[in-house]
Amino acid sequence: MPSSGGSSDLFPDLPAALVNELLEKANEVAGPIVESLRTAREEREGLRKMLERAAMLMQEASLPSPPVPTTCGVDGSYAVERLLTADLAAMAAVAVEGLTPPSEVRHWPEPRHVSLMSAEPHGEATATILRALMLGEELRLAVAAPHDVVMIDCSMPLPVIYMNQAFVKLRQGAGLRCADELMRSAVAHLRAYLEILRSERSDKNYVALPKYTTRREVGEAVGWPGIQDDRSLLSIVLEPGELTRPCPLEQPRAGEGGGAWHIATDAFDEGVREDLADVVESVLAAVEEIHVFYYRPRAWLPALRVEVGAAVAANPHRLATVVQALKHQTGTPSMLEPYPTYMADRMAKALARAMPSFRQVVTKEVALRFGGDLGDVHMAMHGYRSDSGR
Repeated sequence: MPSSGGSSDLFPDLPAALVNELLEKANEVAGPIVESLRTAREEREGLRKMLERAAMLMQEASLPSPPVPTTCGVDGSYAVERLLTADLAAMAAVAVEGLTPPSEVRHWPEPRHVSLMSAEPHGEATATILRALMLGEELRLAVAAPHDVVMIDCSMPLPVIYMNQAFVKLRQGAGLRCADELMRSAVAHLRAYLEILRSERSDKNYVALPKYTTRREVGEAVGWPGIQDDRSLLSIVLEPGELTRPCPLEQPRAGEGGGAWHIATDAFDEGVREDLADVVESVLAAVEEIHVFYYRPRAWLPALRVEVGAAVAANPHRLATVVQALKHQTGTPSMLEPYPTYMADRMAKALARAMPSFRQVVTKEVALRFGGDLGDVHMAMHGYRSDSGR
């Protein structure tokens, strides 16, 4: 029978009454959002004046004018298919080069990715450990990239959080291949992270571009009322080509997850703990030096939250290089973020979507090698839950 094109076609697995109830509530939700936008728009001039009085507003034209830099974006994803007999775990970290300046001649040889796929024993720690391994490999790719500006699709302090969570669960994940890989590469991951945080090379600038944030460093510094986070307000307040002056990243307050940043290393052998001790101390000190600014390169883009190391924030030429890179890589309205991070994000998201296909390949290979009842194979490879993330 032909489809009527009604709401039931969009929500085939939900009861009609529930769909109608949720649609009514969705209409109600629009009210507070409209009011919030109207308030911000009406107060825009006042907010700009407060930004100017605090000397936080800058024009991109006030910065030096460096050549168009080369860029790349780094992202990753992981997925865990919970099968009856095992967990099928996969992770990938990818790097994508940005739009190349006309004079560029350098070459970055393939491959520009790192991957892992394994059958793991059932365990709750798998996803947490796999996520930290993914992020660590992203950091290593970023450090290996031969480009002027390397863009990371997450918040700059996020590796501290993810690595700490995974390191705490390493004993719980004993016997997992991904746990073994993380233990072997933890020191290298943290050293790459430290290089990114310090950004000591003047010819290589690392920037983190988180899409979602609730932070209010600018609002707190300027004295804006706490009605919205910085990014949403600055997307309205900033004109194209404007940015805020870099300011220190908001640090954890006492009572928020224990306060200061922390990376646990108790699960590692004594020799590895000694190697980790110095680099962990340096990483935690460098995280406290992260700076943030907001930049709106184009009229069709929201303000970008840009997190950089203190060495980049304090150097006008390096800051100008980052701004020039963001401007050059956001030249089309069809992408609401810089080109290399957009493409890396698309590649990363594809991993979770491809997991059912990978499971079919594994199932076929198991069936060919098993030699017993294929019904047992079908049952063993039945998936009942999937975990994935980036």
